[in-house]
Amino acid sequence: MQKNAFPQIMGIVNVTPDSFSDGGKHFHLEDAVKAALKMVEQGADWLDIGGESTRPGAQEVSVQEELDRVIPVINAIKTKTNVPISIDTSKATVMREAVTAGASMINDVFALQKEGALEAAADAGVPVCLMHMQGTPKTMQNNPVYTNIIKEVLVFFERRIEKCLQAGMDRKNIILDPGFGFGKTLEHNYEMLCKLNYFVDSGHQILTGLSRKSMIAKVVKNDQDCRLAGSIAAATLAMNAGAHIIRVHDVPETVDARSVLCAMKATQFNG
Repeated sequence: MQKNAFPQIMGIVNVTPDSFSDGGKHFHLEDAVKAALKMVEQGADWLDIGGESTRPGAQEVSVQEELDRVIPVINAIKTKTNVPISIDTSKATVMREAVTAGASMINDVFALQKEGALEAAADAGVPVCLMHMQGTPKTMQNNPVYTNIIKEVLVFFERRIEKCLQAGMDRKNIILDPGFGFGKTLEHNYEMLCKLNYFVDSGHQILTGLSRKSMIAKVVKNDQDCRLAGSIAAATLAMNAGAHIIRVHDVPETVDARSVLCAMKATQFNG
């Protein structure tokens, strides 16, 4: 973490019935908006709104269904707070409609590889997060295999970045997410966390999503509702390695962890 760096906390609002951790909790408009505003009060710097689950084995939803889930939530949130909104989608139409409604970032687990997504993101002119995933949400955990995961993910990013630049996107608007839990084994995930500096050294902002994932549960041997401490530990490690945006379910606890880390870093640079 560079001097004066201040990692940003992105609160997750899944407007879905089947997301792996909070599916159904924010499925209705009022619940989603209430949850989002609570995260803002707790210190969230971003809100990430998603209308389609990307958990292992997840099924796709139609464009219209996804629009019906996320656009009313974005519209309602924009009337109550100025905290920027990220739209978690891979569909070009949803990207366009969400940005028109007020979203300030596109967060795409398919890294703009779906039809029309690259053009939609380039036209939108907002920051875009490109995530690495081996396979698709439906198949990604069947048998993920790499020869050198760090090198292969970095090569993937190089190719996607080049496509983005060719489409007219500004390099400074490209954010990278290594894709923890997306087509990776437990060992792959922890190797990426250990070597996160390789991604930070790319010069792009790095977004990490480790919150409540199975890579936490398999280590702490707790069920889905007892992953908080492990998630905070992982988020702290990612921040310490230089990650710029931390995508989480548990905003206040992560904000506290950031405060402790930044206080330590302040003494390191001032001592």
